[in-house]
Amino acid sequence: MKEFQFYNPVKIYFGVGAIENLKQELPGMGQKILLTYGGGSIQRNGIYDTIVRLLTDAGKKVYELPGIMANPRTTKVDEGVRICREKGIDFILAAGGGSVIDCSKAIATVTKLPEGYDYWENLFVRKEKTEEAIPLGCVLTIPATGSEMNMDCVITNWEKQLKYSYSSVHQYPKFSILDPEYTYTLPKEQMLYGAVDTLSHIFEIYFSTPDESNVSDDVAEALIKNVIENLNGALKNPQDAVARSNLMWDSTMALNGIIEVGKDEDWMAHKIEHALSAFYDIPHGAGLAVCQVPYLDYICEEAPEKFARYAVRIMGCDPIGKTDIELAHEGLAKTKEYFRRIGAPVTLQEVGIPEEAIPAIAAKTLLIPGSYKRLQTEDVEEILRNCR
Repeated sequence: MKEFQFYNPVKIYFGVGAIENLKQELPGMGQKILLTYGGGSIQRNGIYDTIVRLLTDAGKKVYELPGIMANPRTTKVDEGVRICREKGIDFILAAGGGSVIDCSKAIATVTKLPEGYDYWENLFVRKEKTEEAIPLGCVLTIPATGSEMNMDCVITNWEKQLKYSYSSVHQYPKFSILDPEYTYTLPKEQMLYGAVDTLSHIFEIYFSTPDESNVSDDVAEALIKNVIENLNGALKNPQDAVARSNLMWDSTMALNGIIEVGKDEDWMAHKIEHALSAFYDIPHGAGLAVCQVPYLDYICEEAPEKFARYAVRIMGCDPIGKTDIELAHEGLAKTKEYFRRIGAPVTLQEVGIPEEAIPAIAAKTLLIPGSYKRLQTEDVEEILRNCR
């Protein structure tokens, strides 16, 4: 394995009834709390009432930022920053999935910067370092992004049709509460997209150098198998407590740094998807279901042994009489078929993106080194044309 440093300060409360552990964190949260959430599902399922009761019983003053959308935008960040500055917010409590948490992280960071500071250009484009952020905690309701246990956030600038990430150690949540029962009422589509996002995170790390025997790859393979097994279980029975618990922890493990140690990582498929959703505002997991396999299929001949290993160990391909390259393509074809079988979209047409939009989307795709192959804009165009 390559040399690495590992740091993750997030405290996790996991299990049924874990929300009661919020009481332990209340003394360190200050008095003025900004509660952030999405479209109102936490109000319908009772999570909102529980959180507000715990906060008000402890004498906290609660302010709210509802309506955080999927693919959260700079305009929503701005709205949250205004509240934090006007009310003197001490702590942000994000109740929702990755979009809510990511938006809350951005709010926490930007609030501490001078008014008028161009945070999009300086943070999301230039990646300047920041020195502080409002502390935040999370109540996770949609397992997918792993944002509850990492330092990253992804924000969309709708006017510029760009979707970029920003990372800072000050954006690690102080704690995250993970109750699998909160996921029982998720629509099937959200559960699917969350699982696809989890798999994509693992793929982005697993399919990267170094490829010699290492702990990170072995753990990644176990996670992939666990996601597939438990997604199948949850699709058969949405109330399957074991399946829901495993899927929730799978998503956290996929992007909390554990399987990243000693790996170069890739993340080019995510950059392609970010361009797709920056243009068409599609669900992140849907975009990944469309572009992840075509991207891997495009680069697999750069590392045929690794992709053949995946085909045999994960997708159950028979290696007898086949070359590594043949196995690589077969394993990825089976992955695409699995996405189709569980009901995820696998073509641009299925998510409403016309072929004539491909050049503009490719031109807006952020090009990063990747691991096995460095792409150019024309490569991205070809990959997108293969999303059919």
